[in-house]
Amino acid sequence: MSFGKRVTATKIELIKIRRSLQVGRMVHKILDDKREVLLKKIDEIIEEANKARGDIWSPLSNVYSAVYDSYMTLGTTTVESIADSTPSIMEVDVNVRRIVDVKIPTLSVKTREGGQDLSYGFTETNAFVDKAARLIKNMLPKICKAAEYENAIFSLAKELERTQKLINALEFVIIPHYEEAISFIKATLEEREREEFVRLKKVKVVLDRKKALEQV
Repeated sequence: MSFGKRVTATKIELIKIRRSLQVGRMVHKILDDKREVLLKKIDEIIEEANKARGDIWSPLSNVYSAVYDSYMTLGTTTVESIADSTPSIMEVDVNVRRIVDVKIPTLSVKTREGGQDLSYGFTETNAFVDKAARLIKNMLPKICKAAEYENAIFSLAKELERTQKLINALEFVIIPHYEEAISFIKATLEEREREEFVRLKKVKVVLDRKKALEQV
């Protein structure tokens, strides 16, 4: 049945629309279940994200303090030169997992083979640089995990919004439209049946009169 077009009041059309209504209600139930699962998963990940954020705030303040001390003792040019010339010994692997059929990137920090604890020279550095480097290295996995949770919440929230729009369309537009069409067809068919009954009754009266006259 096409929306916006006049319904053909036939028994075949009634059967088709009843089937469509049944499918619509089934899809509505599936989407409603999906919405509940999404809400539950979002709540769980929000709780994990809050914990992950809580785990990085205090260490981050120590990182900022160590970096600040490095700049103050060595100067901006020296610290930035060390940063530019320091090779990366860590890398982030990005994989994908599915939550309620939503693709969620997962981040995994790993140290490259052959990487040392600190990958820069010690001639122009001091203890503050060493402290900042170690703190940052230890913080990266936690920062990546917090970012992973934040992205998961955003992705699931977008899917929840899309699911809710589909539910609203079914609940307030599609299903009521089918129900209205079914009521219209049933009423039309019943009216036709009544008209046909009255017509047949009149025909029977005429035939009975004709038969009576023939018997006289």
